[in-house]
Amino acid sequence: MIVNFLQEAEEEIIQASSYYQQQSSGLGIAFIHEVRKTCGLISESPKASSKVRNNIRRKLVRRFPFAVLYEIDIDSILVVAVAHQRREPGYWITRTEV
Repeated sequence: MIVNFLQEAEEEIIQASSYYQQQSSGLGIAFIHEVRKTCGLISESPKASSKVRNNIRRKLVRRFPFAVLYEIDIDSILVVAVAHQRREPGYWITRTEV
């Protein structure tokens, strides 16, 4: 399945990557790589992750305290957030209310 991102989710990836890159050279790239791997796993088995709210599912990102939050559409996956697991839980909920 094709994986699409809300603009806010893309911005979260960029912000987190920049932060990690400042902490250690190459760590920002490693973060992006792990998010991509996570999205690949989601694409292969979209229903494998548990639902956290209504139709939103969560898949943890390996090596980093982040999760990819997404919903499954008919022929694609929409990433609504790439959220830090210990900051502002549920801040992304308003992104899913249409």
